[in-house]
Amino acid sequence: MRIRAQVAMVMNLDKCIGCHTCSVTCKQTWTNREGTEYVWFNNVETKPGIGYPKHYEDQDRWHGGWRLDRKGRLTLRSGGRVKRLARIFANPDLPSIDDYYEPVTFDKDILVNAPGGLSDTPVKRPYSALTGEPTAVEWGANWEDGLGGAHERADRDPNITRMPAEAAAKVRFEFEKTFMFHLPRICEHCLNPACVSACPSGAMYKREEDGIVLVDQNKCRGWRMCVSACPYKKVYVNHATGKAEKCTLCFPRIEAGQPTICSETCVGRLRYLGIVFYDEDAVLAAASVPDERDLLDAQRDVFLDPHDPAVQQAARDAGMPGEWIEAAKLSPVWRLISEYRIALPLHPEYRTLPMVWYVPPLSPVLDAAGAAGRDDTDADDVFHTIRDLRIPVEYLAELFTAGDADAAAGVLMKLAAMRSYMRARTLDGTVAQDLLDGIGMTAEQVESMYRLLAIAKYDERYVIPAAYSKDAAALEAQAATTGGCSLDCEGGPGMGGMGGSGPAAVERFHLVGGDDDVHAGRRGLVSRRPDGRIGLSVDPSRGRS
Repeated sequence: MRIRAQVAMVMNLDKCIGCHTCSVTCKQTWTNREGTEYVWFNNVETKPGIGYPKHYEDQDRWHGGWRLDRKGRLTLRSGGRVKRLARIFANPDLPSIDDYYEPVTFDKDILVNAPGGLSDTPVKRPYSALTGEPTAVEWGANWEDGLGGAHERADRDPNITRMPAEAAAKVRFEFEKTFMFHLPRICEHCLNPACVSACPSGAMYKREEDGIVLVDQNKCRGWRMCVSACPYKKVYVNHATGKAEKCTLCFPRIEAGQPTICSETCVGRLRYLGIVFYDEDAVLAAASVPDERDLLDAQRDVFLDPHDPAVQQAARDAGMPGEWIEAAKLSPVWRLISEYRIALPLHPEYRTLPMVWYVPPLSPVLDAAGAAGRDDTDADDVFHTIRDLRIPVEYLAELFTAGDADAAAGVLMKLAAMRSYMRARTLDGTVAQDLLDGIGMTAEQVESMYRLLAIAKYDERYVIPAAYSKDAAALEAQAATTGGCSLDCEGGPGMGGMGGSGPAAVERFHLVGGDDDVHAGRRGLVSRRPDGRIGLSVDPSRGRS
C-alpha cells in the first residue's frame, strides 16, 4: 500500500442557486488576462443542457477520458502514442471557439460621446474580443442559464440521449413540466488524469503532496492533446501565449490552509474541502473494472479510513505530518463520500477517478408524495416516491453513477429519509425508526449528516491543513526572491513550474491569414477562417523545441 493525500471537493447541489458568484470571482482571480477571454476555470451550468463547451459530455465526438481495450487494459480514448504523434500538428478532436463562445466587448464610447438631441437612442454594438471585428452574440458560457436556451438545444443533452426511451420521455421542456438544477464545474483533479497521460511534452503533472493537477508553463508547447484527452474539457489554450491553462484549485491558498476562491465566495455555502487518503497502488485496478457501474464502488474502495490506526501509521511512515492526519480525520469530504455515501462523482464512466464529487439534488419529496395520494410520514411511501420525482432518477444516474439508477435512488432515499426524520424530530420530538432502518443509518449519523449539509460552520466545511512545515522555508524564500506575488508574471498564473512563458515562447506561434483578418497588434493562435469561424492554429515550420 502506497498512501497518498488528495485535496478533494464536494458540492451539495441542493444549495446551489445559480448566482455565478463562484465563476465571477474565479474569473477575476485567474483568467482576467489577454488570451483567456473565453476561459472559465469555474462555470455553472443549467441541467438539462448541452453545457460548456457545447456537448462536452459526448465522448463519441471528443474522445476524452479512458476506455478498456479488447484485452481489458486501460487506454486513452484519444489513442496511443503513435496515433497522437501522427496527428500532433492537426488535432481533429479539439473544440473550436464556436464550441466555447466568441467573447465580445462593446464600444462604450458611442454612448459617452453621443451628441444631444438625437432622435434615435445610440446603441453599443458587440465586437469580438479575439479579432476586434463586429460580431453577433450567439452563445456563452451560461447561455442556458435557468433553462433560458432549453427550448432550442437542451433536448440534445448527451445525458438525455443516453437514457432509456421510457425514462427520456419523462423529460419535458414545457412550462410547469420541466425541471432544472445548477451544476458548478471545475477541474476534477483526477486520481487517473487523462490530460497528464496525453501530454507529449510532460508539462501536465499531478503534485505528489496534495494531488492537485497543474501545468508546467515552461515545458508546455501548446500541443493541446490535454484539451482533447480531458473528458470534462477543463483544460484551455491561452491563445496569446500558446500555453495550456487550467484550474489550479487555488493552490497558493490551499498551501496557506485557506479554501479556494470559489469556495470562499460561494453564496449558497455548498462547497466542502478536505483531505482524502487513498492507496496509489489500487488506482489502476479501480479504473480498470470491466463494468462501468462498478466504478463508483471501486473508487470508494481506493479511499482509506483515516480513523484506522494502520492507515494513520502508514501515513506517518510516508512522512505526512500529524496535522495532515488530523485534518483527514475531520475531513467533511471523506464523511460525505465514504461514511455517509451520499456524494457521487461526475461521470465515473470516463475512468479518470474524479476528485470533485456532488451530492445530487433532491426534488420536493413530501409534496410529490402528497400529490400522488401517499402518506408523507410513511417510510415506504416516501421511498417509493423517489422514482416519481420531477428530476428523473435516470437523468441523475447518467450524470453521477454511469447509468446505475438504483445507486442514484439509494442516495436520494438517504437524503429524503434525513429530511423526514429531522422534520418529525423537530416538530414533536419523535424518532422515525422505520426511516433509519430503511437507510441503514443510526440517529447519530443522520443528525451529524444533517448538520454537515445544512448548518455546518466555516471550519467544518473547510478542513485544509497548511503546506508541509518542511516546505514552509522554501515557500517563504521563494516569495522573498520574486519580490512580489509569484503569480503576477507574463503568461499567467503559476508558481515555480507554473511561471510565465516569456516572449520566446510566444514567437513560436503566429496568426494565420493576412493582417486584415486579425485584430491589429494581437499575437497568438487566433485567426478568422474563410467560413467566418474563428480557429486556433499553429505553424509547425516555426519550430517546437
